[in-house]
Amino acid sequence: MPQPPTLKVAEIFSSIQGEGLRQGEPTLFVRFSGCNLECSFCDTKYAWKKGKDYSTFQIIDKIKKQRRRFPAEWVCLTGGEPLLQDLADLVQKLKEERFKIQVETNATIFCSLPVDWYSISPKPEKYLFRPEYKKAAKEVKLVVTKALNLDTVQRLRQEFPEKTPIFLQPQSTRKWSLDKGMKLLKQAQQAGIKNTRLSAQLHKIYGLR
Repeated sequence: MPQPPTLKVAEIFSSIQGEGLRQGEPTLFVRFSGCNLECSFCDTKYAWKKGKDYSTFQIIDKIKKQRRRFPAEWVCLTGGEPLLQDLADLVQKLKEERFKIQVETNATIFCSLPVDWYSISPKPEKYLFRPEYKKAAKEVKLVVTKALNLDTVQRLRQEFPEKTPIFLQPQSTRKWSLDKGMKLLKQAQQAGIKNTRLSAQLHKIYGLR
């Protein structure tokens, strides 16, 4: 008898959403293995290779057990790059369990899934993204690397509806990254770039995953 298809997962855990518009909300996370970009500044490099094979049933079972200990309405599918794998069956089963679903993606891949929230983070050097995200994305997060500049912020602001916030997400809690995020925000204000916001990694401030 053939075995059910599996997904490669780095970890499943409960925490709060630390970034973006959903910051502070209790959330259950499924971190998938593998990434098609492997950025040098990534803070979850362990997810590029590490991982175990789980069936959809096994993932749902683990999430439900987490929910009993840590009641949460939201499940965040993250990575690595989660959309490298076929998540259609998992998303459907999560919907049947009445979860709200967020996908965090680098936006180089688009899958039309019945999720509630696409959080996209285009990456350097070209900051490419699939055009479907112009409508689908609820938020755009730009990691404040040493290479990020105002021209890139302005170009991406023009690519998305004004109602979609552009978050300047410090690369780390190191002073240079925090200072540069503030500097870029002030430059964006002076340039009239609307709905651009400074973010933080709340989970790092609180010492959570």
